[in-house]
This record gives sequence, C-alpha cells and structure tokens, in this order.
Amino acid sequence: MHYFIGDLQGCCDAFERLLAELGFSPSRDRLTVLGDLVNRGPASLGTLRRLRDLGNAADALLGNHDLHLLAVAHGVRPQHRSDTLRDILESGEREAWIDWIRQRPLALRREGWLCVHAGLPPQWSGDDTLALAGEVETLLRGPGLADFLAVMYGNEPARWSDALQDAQRWRFVINVLTRMRFCAADGTLDFKTKDGALAAPPGLMPWFEVPGRRSEGEPIAFGHWSTLGLINRPELLALDTGCVWGGRLTAVRVDGGRREVTQVDCQQAQAPGPV
Repeated sequence: MHYFIGDLQGCCDAFERLLAELGFSPSRDRLTVLGDLVNRGPASLGTLRRLRDLGNAADALLGNHDLHLLAVAHGVRPQHRSDTLRDILESGEREAWIDWIRQRPLALRREGWLCVHAGLPPQWSGDDTLALAGEVETLLRGPGLADFLAVMYGNEPARWSDALQDAQRWRFVINVLTRMRFCAADGTLDFKTKDGALAAPPGLMPWFEVPGRRSEGEPIAFGHWSTLGLINRPELLALDTGCVWGGRLTAVRVDGGRREVTQVDCQQAQAPGPV
C-alpha cells in the first residue's frame, strides 16, 4: 500500500501514531511525505530519524521549512524565534543530516500522482515541473550550495517566463514548488495571503483553480496550505491539515484504485500561523 502524508513539521509523536494507525510495514508499504519535514514542532531531529529508519519505504519532498534549515545551517538566514531546529543543528550528526535533507526532491511522481509541496503555475505541465525541479535539485546537491542559498530568497520574479535564467529562474522554481498558494489568472504569484481559498483577494485564486492551466487533468498531491484543510478530489489532494497548529496529521492511500483517508490528532499546537 502507498500513502501520501501531509506536513510533519517535527511532530514525531503524531507521525508515530499515524504509522501505527495505518499498520505501516516498511517491508510491504510505501509512503511519500509532501514536504516540511521539520520545524515548529517539538521533535525535528526525531522526525528525520524516523523517516531515515524507514529506508526505501519512504520518500520525502523538500518544503519551505526544510530549505530554511539548509539556509540556517549555512549561515545564510538567522533562526526565527519560533524555529525548533536546534536539535538538528547541535547534533553530532549535523552534517550528515544537512546532506540527507539536501538530497530530497522538490517534485516527483508516485502512483500516477504528481507530488509537490506547494503548487505549480498555469504555464507548467507535469513534465515541465519535474524537469525544472531537477534543475534546482542539482544545485541543492552540488558543491555550490551555500552560494545558491544566498540568492534563493525573494518574491521576484513573480511570473514565469521561459526566458528566465540563473538566479531568477531558480528562485521562481523554488517559490512555486515550496511557497505558492494564490496567483492571478496569468500565473502572477501572491505571497501575502495565507488564509483559505475563500479569502482570495480580488483578481487572485488558488493556483489549482486557474482556468486552462497546463497541468489540468493530471492528479496532483500537495501540502503547505494548512488553512485550506483537506481536499480530496479525484485529481487533487491537499494534505496539510495543520498538525503543528493543533489540527490533524493526514495520510491518504492512493494505490490500486483505493482512496482511504486516515487522520490522527496532534496535541502540539504552535503559534503564530502557517508560513
């Protein structure tokens, strides 16, 4: 059986209880975590250890919090007051964990689903998404990681163009795959609004509701958007159900034509809200 799981964010206890609820067996089952493995929850290091212990039974995408860990570890960004990364950063295995994180993908296909952490612009197909993610994954895994992290942050460019090059191209790819929620019909990104879909500012809409997007018709699973809540449509799964904010941790079985939703409560409530 293959399960997709929403944002863990260091909530290792909830992850353990979810695996127990699923009766998960690494010799039989597979899971894909849709990014944001660490931060804000109480056990970031424990969560990574549990994922690593699952070996080839587990895939995990990179989310914005995981990229933040890389940036902090390389001195590119300071820690925030609400960060819970100290257990990783002060671990005797720090360098091994940082290397493990940067080997994770930004996008992949599993069981016929395109999996990303946040979203994709209307100009991209599924194949475009995987190819562009691969470009950035090569940089994250290469010897120039610190230099790349130094130019990774920023809200510009706000719209995709095939002519984008170098830092602007990479930054846009990072932003859509790990930060995107709302956009305009032409794909112009918005990073101000973090509320649910009904709170769309004038002229904006959830990325998956843009008419005529090239990825329409391809099943897509994503996390990142805790205020959106669970969406379980034939070709769309939104699985960040706000565990770290006092919500639930969600898994969905997606193999063999089956669609089974399993959730556990998370006692670890954090503030402020999602980023």
